[in-house]
Amino acid sequence: MEQKIKSVFLKLEQKNLDGFILSSPANISYLTDYRSRDSYLLISKKENIYFTDSRYIEEAKNNLSPKFSVKKINGSIFKLISGACCALGLKRVGFEERYLPFAEYQKIKEGLNQRINLVPFYGLVEELRQLKSPEELEKIKKAIQITIAALKFAQDFITPGRKEIEVAAELERFIRYHGAYASSFDIIVACGANSSFPHHISSERKIKNHEPVLIDIGVDYLGYKSDLTRVLFFGKINVYVTKIYNIVRQAQDRAIRKIKPGIPIKEIDAAARQYIKQKGFGGFFSHNLGHGVGLEVHEEPQISPKVDDKLIPGMVFTIEPAIYLANKFGIRWEDMVLVTQKGYQVL
Repeated sequence: MEQKIKSVFLKLEQKNLDGFILSSPANISYLTDYRSRDSYLLISKKENIYFTDSRYIEEAKNNLSPKFSVKKINGSIFKLISGACCALGLKRVGFEERYLPFAEYQKIKEGLNQRINLVPFYGLVEELRQLKSPEELEKIKKAIQITIAALKFAQDFITPGRKEIEVAAELERFIRYHGAYASSFDIIVACGANSSFPHHISSERKIKNHEPVLIDIGVDYLGYKSDLTRVLFFGKINVYVTKIYNIVRQAQDRAIRKIKPGIPIKEIDAAARQYIKQKGFGGFFSHNLGHGVGLEVHEEPQISPKVDDKLIPGMVFTIEPAIYLANKFGIRWEDMVLVTQKGYQVL
């Protein structure tokens, strides 16, 4: 935790800031090593203040490091934040432009004296979160283990006639009984033509024999997330479905084998996307190849054809090529990968 705070202070100095207001639960959790709920954090060289209300005040005092003082919200949180900025004598205070609503920004600004400037920033903490520590990796790996166990359970549980929503509910129950706090997003169970929708909402549709069933599932383990997708088959699968399945699996393999430090991210995306295009299905792969996973199920880095940034050891992200054929079926296969010093590790 101390190293994280030092890294943030270094960034503040580089941006000529003497304070920073955080409102993103994930970013606050990252800096405090404590699962943040309904809180704000003000960090500065003089004092780091964690603001929360009566529901969490005692819990926060018991779990936060002495490096953070805890202040109870009694009245307006925005007056409390602006008052703390004034009392600390701050001059240039950054805030998270992506997470602080304009109405809240205005309320904080109203309470500041004219000598204090509020400066919008994005990515100040997110950039640090891209590189996972050994402790973070252990939690992510545990989340993945629970997810894999759930997918194995699904293979035995699913039978023709069960509803998508029924399977999703049983999977939610399974992961909680096996140590997960919750699912990291609404579990997707999509059978037949429904699997052609990338983010299908599990429905009352019953699973039929001889059709693919796509399951996209992730869990939350001690705040850290997982995200895996598999396609299960029941009964006879026709040759065309098998062909698409093999193309997607081969595209993923090509992308993963290219992963190593220093490689531009867009080249990882291209390895899969170009292969799918060569096979004649380029127009049926509509989203990025992957995304970072950690305290949030979608975070940096984005594995996209638009990203020039290079891979760095410690990054964790998904590789999830897909082909979606409208009104027919969709195939997506998703794994999580860690960039290592020499290459990669499929988690």
